[in-house]
Amino acid sequence: MEITINGVRVNYQTFGGGKPFLILHGWGSNCERWADVAEPISKKGFKVIVPDLPGFGKSDALSEPWNTNKYIDWIERFVKELNLGDFYILGHSFGGALASKIAVKHVQDVKKLFLVSAACVRKRTAKKSWFRNISKVIKIFNFLPYYAFFRKAVYKFIIRKSDYVYVDGIMKDTYLNVVAEDLSFHLPFIKVPTVIIWGEKDDFTPIEDAYFINKQIKNSKLLIIPGAGHDLNRKQPEILAEDVLNNI
Repeated sequence: MEITINGVRVNYQTFGGGKPFLILHGWGSNCERWADVAEPISKKGFKVIVPDLPGFGKSDALSEPWNTNKYIDWIERFVKELNLGDFYILGHSFGGALASKIAVKHVQDVKKLFLVSAACVRKRTAKKSWFRNISKVIKIFNFLPYYAFFRKAVYKFIIRKSDYVYVDGIMKDTYLNVVAEDLSFHLPFIKVPTVIIWGEKDDFTPIEDAYFINKQIKNSKLLIIPGAGHDLNRKQPEILAEDVLNNI
């Protein structure tokens, strides 16, 4: 299915029917990668809606760099256009950061929040400052014939564990805008019932972040999936769906 909001054409999938359940995917992902999670949830009386966020999947590319607030504005319009009313929301990684902000702004509309390996904690560290500085240095060499190959090699073998290597053009600046925002400060303002789900072996959003988020959100529940990594929707979709349904 497709919908155009603020001039941006967006692809999305729906599963089942019943109470609205919105899923926001992570950076570089798309709605198709969430089918194995959405389908079992939809069979329990939920209408699961999974959009390709602008700039991802089959949705339109961005015409200018966005930040988290631009994505929040778009999600708000998407929810309104689909007339979701009260809804459940699950956000994974980057989508988790967006879902956490939605929960703060729309406490009356969100029935329950599921944060899955949510990238809410982006505190400045020496390592992250070095990452931003080396990104600027690399841009200096964009005139070289093999710049693209050189750039990917640096990020793959030197920086590692960064989605930055897989983005081009406007999405590079969008990525830097997103990772520059630490959402730690607003976590205590989340008042909706919250379930935090994390992989024990997550090497992108470390498990320490899960414990921190659990501590910051009053009365939240933390579930750790033993031996799991970051891509729970692809590696452990049945377990993830089961954890959601058991805590809804």
